[in-house]
Amino acid sequence: MVEAVRGAGVVVTGAGGGIGAALARRFAAEGARVVVNDLDADRAKAVAEEVGGIAVPGDASAIIGEAREALGGTVDVYCANAGVASGGSGEPVWALAWDVNVMAHVRAADALLPDWLERGSGRFVSTVSAAGLLTMIGAAPYSVTKHGAYAFAEWLSLTYRHRGIKVHAICPQGVRTDMLDASGTAGDLVLKPTAIEPADVADALLEGIAQDRFLILPHPEVAGYYQARAGDPERWLSTMNHIQQKWEAAE
Repeated sequence: MVEAVRGAGVVVTGAGGGIGAALARRFAAEGARVVVNDLDADRAKAVAEEVGGIAVPGDASAIIGEAREALGGTVDVYCANAGVASGGSGEPVWALAWDVNVMAHVRAADALLPDWLERGSGRFVSTVSAAGLLTMIGAAPYSVTKHGAYAFAEWLSLTYRHRGIKVHAICPQGVRTDMLDASGTAGDLVLKPTAIEPADVADALLEGIAQDRFLILPHPEVAGYYQARAGDPERWLSTMNHIQQKWEAAE
């Protein structure tokens, strides 16, 4: 058991399936009181019933008040897990990705921080992606906004850690979810060969919480890629461009 989350009031957004549902299950198994959020009310209710939690469907960044009431007045852990990976690159796609993958996190933090800072504790978990540390071929809006999500989590941590606020950024590569299934040939080429289960991501997060680590890497090899990107960007870009060419040939 991870003592830091036993009895805690936890909100998990985008928890109707995939990583979010796995997080809800794991937090509940650790003895937390869990609010399950999803835009799909039926899916949220199904997961909530499974884990003995409370379903609060709706827009992820607009349910803080309702979630706080459902948990008896306090949110201890907020998992900003909801995200989109829409295809295409038109302005509406960029706007949606920016709003869900970045601004939803900002709005949630704005709603949570006053209470957390007053009591000197709170935990913000951001489901980012390895794309937020590296990139993803064929997915400019996703890659760019996941970089933004990571940067915001990093900023929260460096700004508030001395005031009791804990922040964790989860950065997996491929995870066997509906989002991976929808990623097409790019996902087949880059992500599926090393894809893991959503439960593995939840396990990595709880281990990271127990160790009080900011950066959570369910795929440990991502650390090496991240170092290679920083240490020799030209070589890293050339390698990624070769993968891009393979993807183009496969399309």
